[in-house]
Amino acid sequence: MPVEIRELQITTTVHEGGSTTAASSAPAAGSEDIIAKCVEQVLEILKEKTER
Repeated sequence: MPVEIRELQITTTVHEGGSTTAASSAPAAGSEDIIAKCVEQVLEILKEKTER
């Protein structure tokens, strides 16, 4: 039985002020891989949804 996602909740924290460093503004190498996999899965779900 396929799983259907009806709601997606995204939370984020924004810090204002202070100085920013290059390390904090650039995503870690591992997070880029995770983001790519998530995008791939979402596109696959959308593809399956349009085929129905």
